[in-house]
Amino acid sequence: MPEIRKKSMRKVFYTAAVLTLLVATAFADKQKPAPAKPPEAPKLDISNIVWPQPPAIARVRYLDYFSAQKPEPVVEKAQPKKSWMDRVAGITPEDAAKKAGTKPRFALGTPYGLAVDSKGMLYVADTKVGAVFIFNPESHDTGFIKHGVDAKFGRIFGLVIDDADRLFVSDGKYNHVLVFNPEHKLQGQFGEGVMDDPAGLAIDNENRFLYVANTGSDQVLVYDADTFKLLRKIGTPGKNHTLTTPGDFSKPTNVAVDKDGNLFVTDTLNDRVEVFDADGVFVRAFGKNGDGPGDFARPKGIAVDCDNHVWVADSMTNRLQVFTGEGDLRLVLGGFGSLPGQFKDLTAVTIDKLNRVFTSEQFEGRVQMFRYTTNAEAQAEFDRRKAKMEAAAAAKTGEKKTGETKPAESAPADKAQPPATTTPEPQKPAPPVAPQAVPAPVKAP
Repeated sequence: MPEIRKKSMRKVFYTAAVLTLLVATAFADKQKPAPAKPPEAPKLDISNIVWPQPPAIARVRYLDYFSAQKPEPVVEKAQPKKSWMDRVAGITPEDAAKKAGTKPRFALGTPYGLAVDSKGMLYVADTKVGAVFIFNPESHDTGFIKHGVDAKFGRIFGLVIDDADRLFVSDGKYNHVLVFNPEHKLQGQFGEGVMDDPAGLAIDNENRFLYVANTGSDQVLVYDADTFKLLRKIGTPGKNHTLTTPGDFSKPTNVAVDKDGNLFVTDTLNDRVEVFDADGVFVRAFGKNGDGPGDFARPKGIAVDCDNHVWVADSMTNRLQVFTGEGDLRLVLGGFGSLPGQFKDLTAVTIDKLNRVFTSEQFEGRVQMFRYTTNAEAQAEFDRRKAKMEAAAAAKTGEKKTGETKPAESAPADKAQPPATTTPEPQKPAPPVAPQAVPAPVKAP
């Protein structure tokens, strides 16, 4: 009996010691000062990211980017009441360690084709996710056209929307183009038996032509945009991507149409852009392999703005280059990176009626949005600066103007020549030209 009593006493003392230690530890933890908050990361000011840099008149301004759907609020479930041991030992329930406030975003995987409808909604074809994302550029609200729900997708690439808000989606796995009505309901499909790995799409709303970059056969297919009847083929097939002759292609990937009905094609493996008229007749080509200004290293995306400038997205140099329709270089922006205006595997570009420029990148999984300053807007800014300087000069010298003086004629916005002046003036405003703001050359792999 004495021995049993001793064991009971030892057990009591041991339990009391453990409890005392736990209480002391919990009390000591409470006495520790709260850890200092880490300094906040510096915020990037995107309000004045422009190309070219001041004092030149900006022709492209960075606006925003899209990579995922809008976060959804988390509804926290009621947690079971902690036991006194949990409170003493500082044990935290598993879900309390999860970040509260928002659910994880549904991120873009490998965005490719881009299109904008009449309401300004942005459509992004995501090959990896197997869906068409629909972004509201203002609110970032996101919708979807989903595989297995709204349609059957294999490998979707190209997108284009006509003037009736019908959406065309090219599928490189099933070798056809799907057509959706403005309510995003599947309306039809065409191209089976003719298409081979179709990619980029473009539509000529005036002539009612739908262009398909048929990458596998080294051709561009021309369809009637209303009946989906094949009208003609541009390029010579069956040469296994070896042709370099003008008017032929080596893996054409994307197409675009200007307001005159001319067709622009990125001839990707030949590192050039080829131009055809509305009848499919070859007109010209520009570009060559290289990493210098105006050169290409796997050009893919292509678009034409309201001033008939041709924007070309290069996937290896990660540059966005802007040319005249004749192939004269006007502006270069980009380079490899994650900052605004930098790219990682730049793939596609499109421009909407509001002069917003959208680009997609494969490795970064994002779409960036810019604003193009038109020739008319640039000319107006040039005239405003000139008038302001003339008024300042007149006030400084005390000259009195007796009549209306006709200003010197301004150079066209697309010509790299300032208006003629007799006397050089300090701080003369740059003419409304997009100069060749060329970054350091990027060596093509």
